[in-house]
Amino acid sequence: MSAASNLRSEDQFLCSICLDVFTDPVTTSCGHNFCKNCITTHWDISDRCQCPMCKKVFKIRPELHINTLLSEMVAQFKHESVDRGLNQLIKEIEDKQKTTDKQAEDFITELEQEISELMKRSTEVEQLSLSEDHLHLLQSFPSLKAAPPTKDWTEVRVRPSYEGTVVRAVAQLEETLSEEMKKLINEAELKRVQQYAEDVTLDPDTAHPKLVLSDDGKQVHCGDVRKNLPDNPERFSQCVIVLGKQSFSSGRFYYEVQVKGKTDWDLGVARESINRKGNISVSPQNGYWTIWLRNGNEYKALAGPPVRLSLKSQPEKVGVFVDYEEGLVSFYDVAAAALIYSFTGCSFTEKLYPFFSPCNNDDGENSTPLIILNQTHDNKPNNDELIIFQRKSVSL
Repeated sequence: MSAASNLRSEDQFLCSICLDVFTDPVTTSCGHNFCKNCITTHWDISDRCQCPMCKKVFKIRPELHINTLLSEMVAQFKHESVDRGLNQLIKEIEDKQKTTDKQAEDFITELEQEISELMKRSTEVEQLSLSEDHLHLLQSFPSLKAAPPTKDWTEVRVRPSYEGTVVRAVAQLEETLSEEMKKLINEAELKRVQQYAEDVTLDPDTAHPKLVLSDDGKQVHCGDVRKNLPDNPERFSQCVIVLGKQSFSSGRFYYEVQVKGKTDWDLGVARESINRKGNISVSPQNGYWTIWLRNGNEYKALAGPPVRLSLKSQPEKVGVFVDYEEGLVSFYDVAAAALIYSFTGCSFTEKLYPFFSPCNNDDGENSTPLIILNQTHDNKPNNDELIIFQRKSVSL
């Protein structure tokens, strides 16, 4: 394929927002394609839902579904790009090896010629040394004294074999493929748990009096004023915590929370019988399975004792997944499709509630709200997309 054709093919699979190859591509009603995370984040921080390409404004926020056909084409493109890079690398190595071999052959030929000339001269000298014709020896001496021209081989270097280069290149390629495979497996695992997404909202009856909840029950931040609210048994009296309205006592459930812009937060699940008054020690022994962020970059799983977490990047969206029967609570960095931490071997015997703490606003430094994100269950291709994909051959 020509370079121009290859460039056009690659452009077709680039998101115009992140300028990278599509991840979970979605198509808006105006016909433009974006990474799902890119367009939703773009809309989250914008005042209105607008296509970044054609600027079309959507009065109602569109429900986005994965474009399965485009997703499959992107997967093939990523595969065929690796093959192309490998073939190009092999060709470059072969060309360099041929050049080195030719250089070595030329040096060997030249050296053999000099050795042959020296051997010939040595034979002549040996024959003359045995001669008793001294006059002939004297006449031949000047020509024998002048040694044949030879090359200074001390400075000649033949570049070493590219075997080491090949080994390093293959090892690097294997590492790249391993990372890509790991990423695909993580993405597949995240998509699997996202199928159990539930519509979670906040329960105002449990909210600490300083917490401010949005009307739709999807956002919470800590205010400066402690509201005068009834001290009902469900309400947290001292810690700035709020629970979800929905409870779960079997099966699996999943929800996502946007934590972007915050320096401190707590997320997870809690059992129904937890202590909600006074100081609270958050741990599985006390009925809490949570992780937190402190000081903008200190992540811990509150496992008792707490476990310090080393993350490659700071999550902007955190997914929480629970398998009640399996006794599993897992946390995911949604954008990176990476597992943050898992509580395993848990024993659940009562209702579990989603757990949220935006923490104190720290004089405005941590005033950004926690936002529960709406989830879509429909990640399956429709019949039309399946038929199109089966009939159409993709050539990149």
